[in-house]
Amino acid sequence: MIPEPAPTVQELLAFYLEAGVDCALAEEPIDRLAEMDAPPPAPRAPPPIEAPRPVAAPAVMRGETAPAPDVAIASAREAARTAPTLEALRELMQGFEGCALKHTATRLVFADGNPQARIMFVGEAPGRDEDIEGLPFVGRSGKLLDLMIGAIGLNRTTAYITNVIPWRPPGNRTPTPQETQICLPFIQRHIELVNPDVLVTLGNPSTQTLLSTREGIMRTRGRWFDYDTGRRSIRALPTFHPAYLLRSPSYKRLAWLDLRSIAKVLAG
Repeated sequence: MIPEPAPTVQELLAFYLEAGVDCALAEEPIDRLAEMDAPPPAPRAPPPIEAPRPVAAPAVMRGETAPAPDVAIASAREAARTAPTLEALRELMQGFEGCALKHTATRLVFADGNPQARIMFVGEAPGRDEDIEGLPFVGRSGKLLDLMIGAIGLNRTTAYITNVIPWRPPGNRTPTPQETQICLPFIQRHIELVNPDVLVTLGNPSTQTLLSTREGIMRTRGRWFDYDTGRRSIRALPTFHPAYLLRSPSYKRLAWLDLRSIAKVLAG
């Protein structure tokens, strides 16, 4: 008979693992029962107690501490009301210290596109790419938005694009209700100054904030609302945010129906 070849180290280890061997033994036997009868080791002396050190107050990042929310909201309303032009509004927002998001973002993301356009798209808040470039909708969702509006003959020279929140929340988290309320007077004045014929709210947060509804985007999309600026009523249509469509492409068909409805109103 031909003897079988000796197993390799890898094969032996695999055999031991399959057999349930999970530890190695020493050359000399160890009496585990004797260890159990041995007296417990003497307790160690406790370390000397140090006097408590004073805790330094947390440093405020890039500016002073933001005021209380109600003070910040009142300040934002007063500031936004005094902006006569979009450029003046941008400068006011650039110098506004009432929103803590400003101190964690890289830059203000104001708007992109043509301020004379008949249609205005409003999303929720900038993301990482927008924070870097200082323009709204320039990442993956922005490229999809360009394709969406391009399907009805629009582009960034014939549309105007912005967000409710002009500063990126840390880690792209959802803005808090307080942060949204602080920024609300600015986007309201922004819409009033652009004065579009059609306002498109992209996603649930933008829709609920601007159209004062608690209904979800599944119930509001495709339905026309009236947005009152105080001077005139603007036709407003909620639709899906491009970022949501990237996660749920099956809803692109409904978004296409919304776009066709927008094109019909613009052509009328």
